[in-house]
Amino acid sequence: MSSPGNPGGVAPPATKLVYDFAEGSREMRDLLGGKGANVAEMTRVLGAERVPAGFTITTEACVAYLRSGGEMPSGLEDEVASALARLQERAGRTLGDPVDPLLVSVRSGARESMPGMLDTVLNLGLGDQAVEGLAAATGNERFAWDSYRRFVQMFGNVCKGIPGERYETLIAGAKREAGVEDDVELSVTDLQALTGRFKSLYVRETGSEFPQDPALQLRTAIAAVFDSWRGARAVEYRRINGIPEDWGTAVNVQQMVFGNKGERSCSGVAFSRDEITGGPEPSGDFLVNAQGEDVVSGVRTPLDLSEMEALMPGAHAELLEILRTLERHYGDMQDTEFTVEEGKLFMLQTRNAKRPAQAAVRFAVDAVGEGLLERPAALATIDAGRLDALLHPTFAPDAKYEVLARGVAASPGAATGTIVFTSADAVAAHAAGRAVILVRPFTEAEDVAGFHAARGIVTSEGGKASHAALVARGMGKPCVSGARELEIDLEARTVTVGDTVLHEGDALAIDGSEGIVTTDEVPLHEAEISADLETVLEWADEVRRLRVRTNADTPADALRARQFGAEGIGLCRTEHMFMATERQPLMRALIMAEGPEDRGEALDALLPLQQGDFEGIFEAMAGLPVTVRLLDPPLHEFMPRAEDLTRELERARADGDDNAAARIEPILDRVRALSETNPMLGTRGVRLGLLHPEIYEMQARALLRAAREVTERSGVRPRLDVMIPLVAYEQELETMRRLVERVAAEEGDGAELEIGTMIELPRACFVADRIARIADFFSFGTNDLTQTALGFSRDDIEGQIVDRYIESGILDRSPFETIDKPGVGWLVRLAAWVGREAHPELELGVCGEHAGDPDSIAFFDMAGIDYVSCSPYRVPIARVAAAQSAIAATA
Repeated sequence: MSSPGNPGGVAPPATKLVYDFAEGSREMRDLLGGKGANVAEMTRVLGAERVPAGFTITTEACVAYLRSGGEMPSGLEDEVASALARLQERAGRTLGDPVDPLLVSVRSGARESMPGMLDTVLNLGLGDQAVEGLAAATGNERFAWDSYRRFVQMFGNVCKGIPGERYETLIAGAKREAGVEDDVELSVTDLQALTGRFKSLYVRETGSEFPQDPALQLRTAIAAVFDSWRGARAVEYRRINGIPEDWGTAVNVQQMVFGNKGERSCSGVAFSRDEITGGPEPSGDFLVNAQGEDVVSGVRTPLDLSEMEALMPGAHAELLEILRTLERHYGDMQDTEFTVEEGKLFMLQTRNAKRPAQAAVRFAVDAVGEGLLERPAALATIDAGRLDALLHPTFAPDAKYEVLARGVAASPGAATGTIVFTSADAVAAHAAGRAVILVRPFTEAEDVAGFHAARGIVTSEGGKASHAALVARGMGKPCVSGARELEIDLEARTVTVGDTVLHEGDALAIDGSEGIVTTDEVPLHEAEISADLETVLEWADEVRRLRVRTNADTPADALRARQFGAEGIGLCRTEHMFMATERQPLMRALIMAEGPEDRGEALDALLPLQQGDFEGIFEAMAGLPVTVRLLDPPLHEFMPRAEDLTRELERARADGDDNAAARIEPILDRVRALSETNPMLGTRGVRLGLLHPEIYEMQARALLRAAREVTERSGVRPRLDVMIPLVAYEQELETMRRLVERVAAEEGDGAELEIGTMIELPRACFVADRIARIADFFSFGTNDLTQTALGFSRDDIEGQIVDRYIESGILDRSPFETIDKPGVGWLVRLAAWVGREAHPELELGVCGEHAGDPDSIAFFDMAGIDYVSCSPYRVPIARVAAAQSAIAATA
């Protein structure tokens, strides 16, 4: 089958391209996509009578189509035709038949769920004759024309790119003319007229008549779903969630069932448990006399699933039983879509539910308690990367505030910020460092970048299954949806509630756990680890091999990390201690010193300050290992910028202030003497220690004196690991080791002392055996190792090159977010291997940003690393991710 207007074809993949639902299973996820695999599995579990029949076009067909520049693989047309013939035979109807037409949906289905990011076409097969046949066959003329106008709208929007707002404007006009408020109140005549306007819009926008041939409709819809894989919103979602570009999407063609046939019909979304809290009660949304797109679009505010019991008690009872069956079968909370057609329940899809962190943790604990899962399986259901949402603020319990509006508690957590009305403005504000709340009537898939940038989201329409709610929960962002008191005017950029009018830039606070919106300044309360999370973390600690430490530069950070379960400090950056305002003059005096005597005075003043810092950290860690990196950045970072000094000097000279000029000139001369073309690869790390050994000696002395003081006060002997940064040659480490050991001998035996290095240069990885003979430990600084291995400057490349590389498929994720396994990862494995060949007892750690990334943690576990060290708030994530890695390794 060819794409529209292109009769050619490309060589097909080696395997078949189309599978009937009855042929698939959940094990075929990579080939059939998540939706296709799960619909096939659901057909097996529930029976073909409960699941509308259909077929799936594989992800391999999509990949072939995209790689060929938009040509369908050879043989696909025949396979689709055969599958359609089998579907028509089962249904007893023909696609587009003028008497009693078969209608189908054409839906996407990536192997990982991408809610709202890819395209769907419903009611395909309708035309000017088929709509009359549908009306006659069903005896429901309004239903037929409602389905036709929906199809014309979706086909034009999805397949031809006609903006959805054009259709919504026409719908609003039709409702005004009819004097009604809701779509469902439009009469048959109204819908016929509206469909005619839709078709006229199609002609104006495309230059051709709306297609009546169902085969052409199907070919065009399949191509549109394939193309949506490379749409802007899908690309952005994949970038944020680390989904590879080369996966492609499957296409599912499924017989339509109709929730818009009247008051005994409905469409909805149902979760096997509460999708917000993880509690045992099923939850969801539904709309009577509606199709599924009405529920998830947010254009209409749906009913809560509990209300279905009174309206359709038989279908409701069947649905609850099916939810229990599917949850037992999959061993996970389920997110389903259903339709009731004139009293009969149909299940359209199921998938493991994306849920906020507290729901994931609650489900895991309850599933074990109920005997549904064993502990390892329960741990595996948790998305470790989302756990930090449990550690983020909520409204302070005793906070006083006036509620501006209430809506649906769609995604938990609290946030404050200023109002923005567009995704683009949210992105721009985030880049400028401003906290914002994205406020819209309802959100669409194109808003995904704004979700990522905003602190929280508010909508005036929609429910818990709306696009805003689903995406916010997936991203761990607080969201209040369906706050109907808010009148949001996007053109005027105002929000009106009664007599209150808010403008862009006004402050807003939201609580996504309670559904509250307020304009008051509400203090946020730091989260505490819940009992359920404590239970999950205890399970994780029982099975993980990888230890978890923290990056902490202050006693407060160290204490917080210990509360989160850190087993030591893997990186204490001493340069942060020098950045304090009161210490800047001392550092500048050290740098400006003309000779050893002046330099010694500055160091003598700094030493007790450093000692006090280290005492506080040692006491906070109470005998746990503390790895301290000696001074790493170049000295000019502690001095004013040359540009600022130059302006000050010019101003002093212009004002005739000779004293100021005389004071500034030597500082400027010194800054210029210290400046380097590429300071990241210049005089920093061990090179600084070799050129100015007195600095490293002062730090070592402060460390050892602090250890001795803490030992004498508490009786607990600190475990001190002194780390020398940026070593490339074993002789560098050897020289610095001698210095530290000499100071240790002079200061006495106050600590369990080990001396090692940070591995952050490719050469260090290649000669790790030589360096290991001198080191007690290696700590991989994967931030700098990524920069030096890839030739990427993180500060310059992230906003310019990395995004472009992801869009073009060169990268799936930023190498600064997750370890580049084939490149940087191989350097880590090489250094670990040859280092331990030379020194079998060598301890190995990782202290870069990757140490808090679950995918990277699994790699480090496989590579034989002993511990990872991450920021305090990511310690729980690392504990669970390390356990999941250990479980996967034994599966």
